Amino acid sequence: MITNDIIRSIRGMYDCLPKDTFLWRYIEDTIKDILITYGYNEIRLPILEQTSLFNRAIGEGTDVVTKEMYSFLDRNGISLTLRPEGTAGCVRAGIEHGLFLNREQRLWYIGPMFRYERPQLGRYRQFHQLNVEVFGQQGPDIDFELIMMTYRWWRILGIDDHVSLELNSIGSLKTRFFYRKLLVDFLTPYLNNLDSDALRCFYSNPIRLLDTKNINLRNLLNDAPSLLDYLDENSRIHFSKLCQLLDFTDIKYKINPRLVRGLDYYNNTVFEWITDSLGSHETVCAGGRYDALVEQLGGKKTPAIGFALGLERLFLLLSKVKAIPVMNVFSRLDIYLMSLNELMKVKVILLAESIRDTLPSLRIIVNHGGGSLKKQFSRANKLGARVALVVGEKECLINSILIKNLDSGEQEILEENDLMIRLRSIFKL
Repeated sequence: MITNDIIRSIRGMYDCLPKDTFLWRYIEDTIKDILITYGYNEIRLPILEQTSLFNRAIGEGTDVVTKEMYSFLDRNGISLTLRPEGTAGCVRAGIEHGLFLNREQRLWYIGPMFRYERPQLGRYRQFHQLNVEVFGQQGPDIDFELIMMTYRWWRILGIDDHVSLELNSIGSLKTRFFYRKLLVDFLTPYLNNLDSDALRCFYSNPIRLLDTKNINLRNLLNDAPSLLDYLDENSRIHFSKLCQLLDFTDIKYKINPRLVRGLDYYNNTVFEWITDSLGSHETVCAGGRYDALVEQLGGKKTPAIGFALGLERLFLLLSKVKAIPVMNVFSRLDIYLMSLNELMKVKVILLAESIRDTLPSLRIIVNHGGGSLKKQFSRANKLGARVALVVGEKECLINSILIKNLDSGEQEILEENDLMIRLRSIFKL
């Protein structure tokens, strides 16, 4: 049965159109280039993992596991999940392939993540992250270096005035176990004031209530004990040294005792880069230490730290504050080649291939579909071409090419042997 109904994209998932991909490429290339200079290596991971991986790593009581995962049974009855975050899969791969055995690993990866939540500006059900993970380093100096690297990104992208750093330490598992009791004792008299989501969190992991968005609950927690006051000695020294290192830089930071992150595997340092330039308080980049996760998933105890950068929000931020490179650098066509008949068309196609061999950085399109020279020039202008090359009957007879600068209107006829020299001059190659 044929139907005329239009099939549309799934709610919360979107198409990245050609008018936007130039900025995506700019963001990704800028970040990747810096990662390479810091000695990081790319790893590529599947988007499907066994559901049990996320249950064990993230925590069965978290919102991600209880509400947001896309999980299903495959044909063998195994529960699989589209990855809601990247770190668990990266740790699984490291254990499976022996990457953490007595050596440091600096890894990065990029790709889509999936969470079933209410779509809104900068938040989608399929979203993209660039993740950075370091395994085998336990001192505050690697925490510091990661923060410095992200700050370098912001400066090069031109948004360092639009993001700010918030830090906290959530201590060790022992610290949080003790603090949890204090927080429960504080909140118990106010249970009737908590909504259903807060009550569920209270009984599963009350520490996550510290970063609630509920205004009434935030006001209530103003009088709660501070986790920072109950850090164990090692956690306190680690956090103090990190802050001392940051004090040597021009990075301004705020210690936020309520910053705890939403996943259970974090310990000690947690941090977020936030912005108010998108109209609301939004997180652009966040992460922290997860020193117990490798052992928790079956590997040898390995200190680790990492973070995730939300690419959609970074895209929106650069667009909003106009920290965008000139689009023509990425999307404008360099050369449009034209001909008047099929015989000359073959010559033009071969000429285009010769230019690509000699000057591979240029963007080149050959006119297809015929048409008068007037129509072909019109197509070249619509594509924003800088230069048009024309092989007509006259040019074909004398082995020459007409070259026209479409910005200035100047044109000249060159012998084929001189063309590459002229193109190098025009495009400063």
